Amino acid sequence: MTNKTATDWNENSHSQIRIAYAGLELKDLIANDLANFSIAFNDTLQDLENYMGDQSILTIPDIILVEVDKDEQCFELVNRLRQNFLMNGLIIVMLSTRKDKKLVQKAMQMKLHDFYTYPFATSDLRERLNFLVKFKLIKPRLQELSIKVDTTYKMPFGKRFIDLAIAGGMFVCLIPVMAAVAIAIKLDSKGPVFYKSKRVGTGYKIFDFYKFRSMRTDADQLLAQMAVTDNQYAAEEDGASKSAFVKIKNDPRITKLGSFLRGSSLDELPQLFNIIRGDMSVVGNRPLPVYEAEMLTSNEWSMRFLGPAGLTGLWQISKRGKEDMSERERKKLDNFYAQKYSLWLDLKIIIGTVPALFQKEKV
Repeated sequence: MTNKTATDWNENSHSQIRIAYAGLELKDLIANDLANFSIAFNDTLQDLENYMGDQSILTIPDIILVEVDKDEQCFELVNRLRQNFLMNGLIIVMLSTRKDKKLVQKAMQMKLHDFYTYPFATSDLRERLNFLVKFKLIKPRLQELSIKVDTTYKMPFGKRFIDLAIAGGMFVCLIPVMAAVAIAIKLDSKGPVFYKSKRVGTGYKIFDFYKFRSMRTDADQLLAQMAVTDNQYAAEEDGASKSAFVKIKNDPRITKLGSFLRGSSLDELPQLFNIIRGDMSVVGNRPLPVYEAEMLTSNEWSMRFLGPAGLTGLWQISKRGKEDMSERERKKLDNFYAQKYSLWLDLKIIIGTVPALFQKEKV
C-alpha cells in the first residue's frame, strides 16, 4: 500500500472534488487512499460511459479517472466523451498496471492531463488531481494574472543595465559572426535560419524564444516519442511521463552543422535579442518549453519561476556536461537562484560561463 501522507492543502480541498472512476484492478487502492474525494466507481468502461450519459451540467464530475483496459478501448472512450460539448473540458487521467511506453506516448499525443503507471504514490496523485482542478478554475484568469505578475515584478535597475550593456555590445560586435552562421545554416540543410518556440519565463510569462536552427525541421514532431523512449532524465524515475525536463543524449534530430553550433554555443546568439527586448536576462533560470514548465507546478518547484529567466545560470556552470547532473539537482539550483540572485552572484556566474562553454555535452 502506498503512503497516505498528504499536505494540509490537499486534505482541505479534495473533499469537494468529484471523480468518475472506471476499472477494477486499482479500485481498492483508489477507494482507500483517495477516500476523501467524492468518487463514483464504475466497474467497466461501458458502465462509465452510461454513467456520464446520465449526468447534467450540474452533476458532471470534475475528473475522469480511468484504468487502461487490456484492449485499450479507454482511448476510444475518451474520444467519444470529448465529442460531447459538456465533457470536452473534463480533466482526464489514466492509470495503468503495466509499464508500456507506447501507452504513455499515446496519452501524450491525445493530450490527456496525466498518466500514472502502478506502482505510484497516491499522495502524488492526490496533489496532482487537486492542482488540475484548481488550475482549471483559474485558467480563464491566467491572462489577467500574467499581466499582474508582469506589472508587480520589477527587475532590479542594476541587473537590467548590465543586461543591456552586455547583450547590446555583444549583438553589435557579433553581427558578422551571426551573418556567417545564417549563411552556413542555409547551405547545410533546408529550412529556416532561426528556430522560434514558446518558452515560459518569470511568473509563467510565455514569450517567443529565438535560436539558430540546429535541428531538422520535423524535430518538434519527433519529440513526443523521444521524450518517452530516449529521455535521459526519465531514466531516473519509474514513471517516464513524470520527468519534468527532457534531455536526449546524441540527439539524432541535430544536423551536422547543428552539432558544431551547439558545441560552440553559437546557436544561442539570437537570444541576445530576447535579452534586449526584456524577455529574459543574461543570468537566470533557463526559460522552459511549455511541456516542461507545466510539469513544474507543485509548491516545491514553482519557485524557479519567481526569479529572472536567463541565458546562462547556476546549473550551466555547476555541472553541465557531467553525467551526474540529475533532474532534482537542476531544479534545486534553479530554486536557489530564484531566492538568492544578486548582482554579485550574477557576475560570478558570468565569469564561470566562459569555461562552461567548452564542456562537452551532446544534448
